[in-house]
Amino acid sequence: MRLYRIGLFTDTYLPGPNGVATSVYLLKRELRRMGHEAWVLAPEMPDADPREDWVVRVPSVPYPFFENQRLAMPSSRLLPTEFEIFHTHTPLFIGIWGARLAYRHRLPHVSTFHTHLEKYAHYIPGVATLDKYVGIMQKVCQAFYNRADVVIAPTNPVKQLAESYAIEREIKVIPTGIDTDILESAPDPVSPWPSGKRRLLHVGRLGKEKSVDVVIHALAEIRKESDAHLALVGMGPERDELERLAHRLGLGEHITFVGPVPYEKIGGYYRMAELFLFASQTETQGLVLWEAQAVGVPVVAVGAEGTLQGVEVGISGYLVQPGDYRAMAARALELLQNEPLRQRFSEGARRFADQRTARRVAEQIVAIYDEATRLVEIEPRRLKIPFPRLPQSSLSSPR
Repeated sequence: MRLYRIGLFTDTYLPGPNGVATSVYLLKRELRRMGHEAWVLAPEMPDADPREDWVVRVPSVPYPFFENQRLAMPSSRLLPTEFEIFHTHTPLFIGIWGARLAYRHRLPHVSTFHTHLEKYAHYIPGVATLDKYVGIMQKVCQAFYNRADVVIAPTNPVKQLAESYAIEREIKVIPTGIDTDILESAPDPVSPWPSGKRRLLHVGRLGKEKSVDVVIHALAEIRKESDAHLALVGMGPERDELERLAHRLGLGEHITFVGPVPYEKIGGYYRMAELFLFASQTETQGLVLWEAQAVGVPVVAVGAEGTLQGVEVGISGYLVQPGDYRAMAARALELLQNEPLRQRFSEGARRFADQRTARRVAEQIVAIYDEATRLVEIEPRRLKIPFPRLPQSSLSSPR
């Protein structure tokens, strides 16, 4: 096996609580365990661990319209080594930096299509309207990913989405890995569920695109037949509105807003839950579904994009139509009111998630690095169009 010096370029990283950050962290860790020299290049964060290994923090400023998001100001002076593989994870400032460096040095560029950007356009003033009429987000994705040598999609629906954007590069489907050891070894938290209540869990950003309101409406239906309590782990701009919705539905005492939880501690909440509810229609991979199932928690989620392959229907959980909170509640009650069935689904969830270990996924990605290297050796000038220049103030001369 050839060993590489790899740069993982991402505009979102730990301690940010999202699937991209988690997947990049696990990939870096597994690549290093395999003997590769893997580095993460990510924005500096006020609450980042100063002792984190093999991470280069790029100076950044807060983005005012998206909580916990930073705008990075990359400089080649920050590069810790001469990379042989550039693996980008976001089509933003740091991702563009990695793409430009790969192009400039005629080195392999692999990019993972993590995010359905159109669903996040409302966080950039004016862009949602612009996207509606001219499809600006598709054009951004097309321009960025067509400059990669190989594109990775976490699921087949995401591959189809990328192809619909006229991304012409080869697209390989490789799921994001999960780490059962971290989830199982996380400390037990103070329970957010009152004693004696049925324990429902949702983990994710409290943003409009995550449709957490559907989960809350489902809880209202569930409580008509079951004394259930919902814990919402995560933060986001919709928290206040969701709290108001809970009170309007008479659920104020039946929902705990836990707030953000570090990745190394999230497993404790999964392990204590009896059922995981998820309503997002924007997932490219639905990583939290896999994490829940990895510790034996059955899932009831909407079937859309990345979640379509995130549940083994009838074995590890159920999928319902997007927005259908009544169907979500009905499926949840089916499991809550039949403990032998819920236990059978719990066992099925563990078996289903076992195929997504972080090590297996990293091995598949290294094979993609080998393929991208061969492509560049055969066609060193296959990227004909240089990437648009970043502002001079944010990118210095190459080292």
